[in-house]
Amino acid sequence: MRTHTLIVCLAVTMAVSAQTPTMNKFEKEANDIISQMTLQEKFSQLMNETPGIPRLGIEPYDWWNEGLHGVGRSGRATVFPQPIGLAATFDTGIVSQIGDAIATEARAKYIVARRNKNYARYTGLTFWSPNVNIFRDPRWGRGMETWGEDPFLTGTMGTAFVRGMQGDDPQGYLKVAACGKHFAVHSGPEATRHTVDVQPSRHDLWETYLPAFRMLVKDAGVEIIMGAYNRVYGESASGSKLLLTDILRKQWGFKGHIVSDCDAVTDIYKGHHIAKSEAEACAIAIKAGLNVECGSTFRSLHQALDQHLLTEQDIDNALRPLMVTRLRLGIIHPDADCPYNHVDEAVIGSEKHVSLARQAAAESMVLLKNERGALPIDKNIHTLFVTGAGAADAFWLMGNYFGISDRYSTYLQGIVSKVSSGTAVNYRPGVLENTPTRNAINWAVDEAAGAEKTIVVMGNNGNLEGEEGEAIDSERGDRPDISIPESQMNYLRQICRRKQQGVIVVLTGGSPVDVREVCQLADAVVMAWYPGQEGGYALADLLFGDRNFSGRLPVTFPADGALLPPFEDYSMRGRTYKYMTGNIYFPFGYGLSYGRVGYSHLQVKADRKQGATVTVTLTNDSPNDVTETPQVYITAPGAGTTAPLQQLAAFRRVTVKAGQQTQVTFTLPADRFTTVQDDGSSRLLKGTYTVTVSSAAPSPRSAALGVSTLQAEVKL
Repeated sequence: MRTHTLIVCLAVTMAVSAQTPTMNKFEKEANDIISQMTLQEKFSQLMNETPGIPRLGIEPYDWWNEGLHGVGRSGRATVFPQPIGLAATFDTGIVSQIGDAIATEARAKYIVARRNKNYARYTGLTFWSPNVNIFRDPRWGRGMETWGEDPFLTGTMGTAFVRGMQGDDPQGYLKVAACGKHFAVHSGPEATRHTVDVQPSRHDLWETYLPAFRMLVKDAGVEIIMGAYNRVYGESASGSKLLLTDILRKQWGFKGHIVSDCDAVTDIYKGHHIAKSEAEACAIAIKAGLNVECGSTFRSLHQALDQHLLTEQDIDNALRPLMVTRLRLGIIHPDADCPYNHVDEAVIGSEKHVSLARQAAAESMVLLKNERGALPIDKNIHTLFVTGAGAADAFWLMGNYFGISDRYSTYLQGIVSKVSSGTAVNYRPGVLENTPTRNAINWAVDEAAGAEKTIVVMGNNGNLEGEEGEAIDSERGDRPDISIPESQMNYLRQICRRKQQGVIVVLTGGSPVDVREVCQLADAVVMAWYPGQEGGYALADLLFGDRNFSGRLPVTFPADGALLPPFEDYSMRGRTYKYMTGNIYFPFGYGLSYGRVGYSHLQVKADRKQGATVTVTLTNDSPNDVTETPQVYITAPGAGTTAPLQQLAAFRRVTVKAGQQTQVTFTLPADRFTTVQDDGSSRLLKGTYTVTVSSAAPSPRSAALGVSTLQAEVKL
């Protein structure tokens, strides 16, 4: 590690923006519609499945739709990589394009559904995505839905996704309405989410659990926020005055609507025992700021009014943002001003979207190891064996909350599409995902040993990890540890006892796994995540050198799962790259390529008003073009106590041509240097800051892996 010391004085002026609410045309029309509703009609519009009001020209509408990585659960759609894979691209541009593609297909599907008088769930334009919870523990089954362990990366990628989905119409119309979920402090365990009272420190709340949501509200104008199941400081997150009123509405100026997680209002009295009845639970949720319930507890709203727990004005206040959302979508009545009401269904699964899915899948995959010339593979190789439980199964591409495509490329299909017609390619699964092999004769081991190179596809799928009730082979969706199923590891061991060279492992799944033994046994290791419908072709593009690897890990891969903090402990102490002092096998931000980029000439300049400017030179001495992702980390005074060891402050994908160099400049606003205090407030501390530009989070393990790193000291 080369360290340059640079002392720069910086004075910071924090700008505070004030939002003055205005009565726009959507709000005026919403008020007019509400004034014409009966009380019973108002009640009916506050649950996710709403009936029509024919006399007002309002059609039935279900608020529940999913678009995590493509239009979900609603027939044919383009299936993009799972968000944890999209996070690994570190590419805000492609994430924004994917958001736009999802919204475009959603509009087309909505138009067809309404033409057919189909008002069923998953046909609407309010999408409960993205999930911007922090992937704080690798055992969490829903970590695959997130954008990784870092709040800044999560907020940045989530913002790009929301902007792509909602569009940028100057009149304020929405292509679709996106949703930041689950607000807040929701990141496992799945088994206790309906009853647990999470009591994070104010420091962790404001440094880790809230920043991404704030970015979605302040920077992306997200239209929907979803409350979580759990309690926070004793209040149900879907009925929390602190979260929904004080922070979301008052501090951040959120103008959209708030939806509960499904049956979370029921949890207020059945799971958390905060309320004594459905009516009281309704009142708590409405008073806290909830607008629409996913569930059926709001059927007792009339009782809440009868018992004087709520007033009709409370109901009107809850209903108003919902009407505004539907008006902004242009779907309350025919609206000629909405630019999104005419989309041809030919866009669904179009070649443009398929190409985008393939590019995203290729950018998402992370090369973790490559030795002894294992990769890239020569397309004219004589013999190639493909094996593993996930090699030919499309389900291993999907993750969760997925849509259905009319075309998939399994890993086997992608590989076979690349090799020459003279190559002998053979395939056997060789092993089940989580069940010991009963046949004493496994010819797959012999075939693997006899091939020039063997590709083993292994890891996790949706049967092994996922949301509560989804993963049929695991405890409520979470994993008990980070090990790869023993049946698969035994199979790899059998192969490698017979074949000491030329084994390539492709790991699938949505979370970190213990890769120590895999990396000892295999010559090359690729983390493929859940890459979506084009995963097989994308993998083959990379394995055979038609594309270069560029993915970077959005989560730390621990060395030993037994050394992780207790899963039930929501403290960030000892978690993620920001607070882990050891037990790191592959660091956050890490990834290899077919080439190496050197870092030099680090300069840090500061300006009283503009913050800091960081400049670095990247040099590619390899024969291949390389897409590098330089990352800027800040270490504040008091690191490891009040402040984290380091925190990501900027990143950028940069293509450096073979044999060339390029200069990259980052502009850091002054607030990137602030530190969250014990009381949750942020301050610019006096003292010396370390600015690190690196190809992965700085740590002793990163240094051991040869990560390019430069540092400069900045005095503030």
